[in-house]
This record gives sequence, structure tokens and C-alpha cells, in this order.
Amino acid sequence: MQRLIPTRIICLTEAVTDDQLTDDEEYEDIIEELREEGRRFGNLVNVVVPRPNRKHYYTPGVEKVFLEYADVDDASIARLGMNGRFCRVSRNHIVALYYPEDKYAQGHFDG
Repeated sequence: MQRLIPTRIICLTEAVTDDQLTDDEEYEDIIEELREEGRRFGNLVNVVVPRPNRKHYYTPGVEKVFLEYADVDDASIARLGMNGRFCRVSRNHIVALYYPEDKYAQGHFDG
């Protein structure tokens, strides 16, 4: 479901795969690349990329990327700039959606 109500949080899907997130070095490289890319669109506050549980339990938000911006305007620019772009990391076209700030603040990444 496309979230159209603007928030400071952008959720990217199709940007990473769970296989890429299990290796610590690759995970850190992905975070840094996302940080650099996210800063191009505005004042990026935080990047959250949930990792799969090593015991293969379900982890909410795996394969999603959450970008927190300082304000809604920067987040809107980022959503427009990233949505539909081809991602080198996942080799997919990114889907960028607004994500509810209250759920993000509570660490609920499964929505």
C-alpha cells in the first residue's frame, strides 16, 4: 500500500536483500552508501536497516530501509528522488514510501 501522507520517515523497499545483511562488513558498506545517498536529498538524521536474526527467527522490517530526515520537505524530496531508481546493491527498482513517524519511533518496522 502506497503511503501518501508525508512524514519525515521514508521507507525504501527493494533496496536490500536479507542475504546482503548477514555479513557484517557488507552491512556496514550498505549503511554508509545509503547515508551518502540519503544526504544528497537533504538533512538526513538517521538510517535504519533491520538485520535478519541469525537464528532465522522472523525480524520485522528485514529488506526495508528507513531514512529519517530532519523535516518533511527533505523527506519529500528524497522520496521523489529515490522512488523508481535502479539500485546497484539489490539490482531492483526502489519503491520509496512515507512511513508513520509514531511506528518508526517505537521501532515497529513491520508496517
